[in-house]
Amino acid sequence: MEKPAICGGTPVRSTPLAYGHQYIDDEDIRAVTETLQSECLTCGPRTRELESMLCRITGAKYCVAVSNGTAALHIAALAAGIGPGDEVITSPITFAASANCALYCGAKPVFADIRPDTYNIDPASIRACITPRTKAVVAVDFTGQAVELDEIRAICREHRLTLIEDAAHSIGTRYKGQPIGSLADMTTFSFHPVKTVTAGEGGAVTTDSRELYDKLVLLHAHGITRDRSQMVHPTDDPWYNEQAAFGFNYRMTEIQAALLLSQLNKLERFSRRRKEIVARYDAAFSRIPQLQVQREIPASDTTRHLYILRLRSEMLRCTRREFFDALGAEGIHSQVHYLPVYWHSYYESLGYEKGLCPQAERYYREAMSLPLYYSLTDRDVEDVIHIVEKLINYYAK
Repeated sequence: MEKPAICGGTPVRSTPLAYGHQYIDDEDIRAVTETLQSECLTCGPRTRELESMLCRITGAKYCVAVSNGTAALHIAALAAGIGPGDEVITSPITFAASANCALYCGAKPVFADIRPDTYNIDPASIRACITPRTKAVVAVDFTGQAVELDEIRAICREHRLTLIEDAAHSIGTRYKGQPIGSLADMTTFSFHPVKTVTAGEGGAVTTDSRELYDKLVLLHAHGITRDRSQMVHPTDDPWYNEQAAFGFNYRMTEIQAALLLSQLNKLERFSRRRKEIVARYDAAFSRIPQLQVQREIPASDTTRHLYILRLRSEMLRCTRREFFDALGAEGIHSQVHYLPVYWHSYYESLGYEKGLCPQAERYYREAMSLPLYYSLTDRDVEDVIHIVEKLINYYAK
């Protein structure tokens, strides 16, 4: 039996692997350089081109590119008419912005529990959380796997709720053959560097509703318009614009748009490689009884953003923290996604208490993320598998 590096053994790797990493090539650098040398650094043609490209990729009729994924969630919530006194149902296993977007609007986040095998929000728990104050559902495609959209859409239709799909993890994923981005009332995206494609920072909202699109356009650009049909006091003056709504400066720059356009040209390649790595991990880890592999629903053809390693703690002689530290000593810099949102101290100050979502809380105590990104080599992947097997063999009861 190999001794773990943390116990004095020899580490498997001399160079560490992070859980996620961007891939930037010469085409990306050239696209950004050309934009820096162009006339427009913001509010220009590349952003419009990007919005058209995202419509083609997602199948959506309309797209608004924004500065980041949090901005996308904020304006989607505002466009949905969410406000004080409303409740918004979401998953606790997500980045805080999925719930914060309700708070930004003066509404109350309500947390539905997750399924213990897919780690996505449980439709039955959504239904149980609905009250007369419920206005919307923010359904998070956690790790990139699509939520159970048919069931969730049916619940939303029945109760006249707006469905916002938080697709921060799921660009490139398909649900029953259809691309994510055109299957909810609005879909939000994030293009942070560890995501499948990146703009450095960036986000977008897609929708098939012209009414919602018009609201999103206003909201992301100060509420200011040059569209005379949206003005209260239209004039023929060529310089005239009017603030028709209370909005924000959430515009994407031309530099971000140029990088993301170049990245999206590689989306299929990025997606294919991520699927290869996930398949290799699943084949190795599904044979190990001390580990739980995330179940993928048949409807989701997933481009995975995160690979979750979940420990069956009752079968191991170590804690999750000890396993996490042992991975680090071998050269794997893992991370945990995520602390249940309502465990954050700010949410605690709002009155949220532990025990609200038992499945989510158990998941959090057992989960960590392994390296998953395009530039991982086959050797890197085999090293990750070797390290996990080495540690399991040592710590198994």
